[in-house]
Amino acid sequence: MTLNKKQQGSALEIAVEGRLDTMTAPELEAELKKSLDNAESLVLDFSKLDYISSAGLRVLLSAHKVMMNKGGMKIKGVNEIVQEVFDVTGFADILTIE
Repeated sequence: MTLNKKQQGSALEIAVEGRLDTMTAPELEAELKKSLDNAESLVLDFSKLDYISSAGLRVLLSAHKVMMNKGGMKIKGVNEIVQEVFDVTGFADILTIE
């Protein structure tokens, strides 16, 4: 998995590439913990994300909870495979997906 972070003022965008699973979720979680203090809004770009597991969903839910008290969190560029995971797990009803 590769993370590409862009921050403009209090707006944070992280592009996630590859697989977000048990092995890689801790890397995203660590980056979010480090970066969310200075962010009022978060955009996760999943246009190059191939797969997400329950470990990745847990990280998203945690980030969503933090960002609910701020400017919010959006996910963009979701492919059919990842969208299906969001739909089946009910995350599509919780997260803002563009």
